Amino acid sequence: MIKNAFILNFFRLYNMLWKPALPFLKKNRRLRSGFQKRIDSSFHTKADIWIQAASAGEAYLAANILKTLSPKTNLKILITTTTSQGLYILQTRLTKKAISQLIDLKIELFPFDMPDIMKIAVKTINPSVMVLLETEIWPGLLYYLKLNKTRILIINARLSKNSYTHYLKTKFLWKHLSPDTILATSEKDAQRYKKLFKGAMVEIMPNIKFESIDTDAVDVNTQKQIKKILPQTLPLTILASIRKQEEKDMIHLLKIILKMVPNQVVAIFPRHIHRIKAWEKRLTSHNLNFHLRSKIKPCLKAPGIILWDTFGELKTAYSLAEVVFVGGSLKPLGGQNFIEPAIQGAVIVTGPYYADFAWVKDEIFKKRIVIQKNNWKTIAQTIIETLEKPGKRSLRKKMALEYLQSNQGGTLQACHEILKVFDL
Repeated sequence: MIKNAFILNFFRLYNMLWKPALPFLKKNRRLRSGFQKRIDSSFHTKADIWIQAASAGEAYLAANILKTLSPKTNLKILITTTTSQGLYILQTRLTKKAISQLIDLKIELFPFDMPDIMKIAVKTINPSVMVLLETEIWPGLLYYLKLNKTRILIINARLSKNSYTHYLKTKFLWKHLSPDTILATSEKDAQRYKKLFKGAMVEIMPNIKFESIDTDAVDVNTQKQIKKILPQTLPLTILASIRKQEEKDMIHLLKIILKMVPNQVVAIFPRHIHRIKAWEKRLTSHNLNFHLRSKIKPCLKAPGIILWDTFGELKTAYSLAEVVFVGGSLKPLGGQNFIEPAIQGAVIVTGPYYADFAWVKDEIFKKRIVIQKNNWKTIAQTIIETLEKPGKRSLRKKMALEYLQSNQGGTLQACHEILKVFDL
């Protein structure tokens, strides 16, 4: 039983551990914003549905769900998030026009999981259903939701190997706090959740992230501006979202691809704009001539390197590239979004590391919608081969879009599961 002596003693200890931590959390740069709301839940009001979206990634998922949710009766919905970035995404995307008129929506910061705080939060909000996104497993929250007889769903559930190993060490606790339903994004994730929460119903769902990929047409005006600075007879190679740890390898790659295919333009997009100065020094020290994108007027007259020092143009530039290497992938840095450039029709190459995008499934590599290589040398060779034999852009674009569409449907499944609670 959830009220057995072990559980009660655990939560007394858990509560005690939170108390000395609060003063330090108040000084944390990310948490001090809205700190009072994180420790005082009395301002909350009753909600039929409570959705927790931890940070930016989960906030996008929550926005997709809310935009799709179509109840047949009025529902009060609370969405909480842990970060200011998540708060901004939710507030800007979930306008009154973006959601059903039957939804009365509130967006707030997530309270700390300290039992004394969470007890008041759950009692005040008193949700009929709690929706947790991805890997939001908080013992205090789950405990009081169970006592409140709230139906608990984990949607778009994923559990990395490291997280799973960590949670297994406290399996004795989680068996008392099992959610009712878990919709996992892969068979591997489903098996991990089944072992952790033996009382839950676990099913597979398409990852909602497939519906978060921006498939809108590129901005025509931006595209025109970029075209003006590029020689129209030369292919464009993009090195996208390059991280600091990859810069040395990218210099080697640049030298090889420019030697083998000198008639091309290579555009370098650092992942962080503050690395522009470091790139200038690095390129200069290797005698690699370059142009800053902001200073090209009116256009390049010859092949060369463009160091992209302006914001907001990468997606549009993808639409003009012959081949794109997507960074964050040569080192274990999580990877970057390689589907977005793929649907623009470019040949996409990524390195061996893409942990943050493991949800894409191996199918994308088997169909060569994205080409995965193990090191900078094989990436360079793939770029050279592509420039020598480009293939059909329209066919690549078609394959990428079909792949994306075939993996969609997760949002509708999630909405159905949420509304099932209300028999709507």
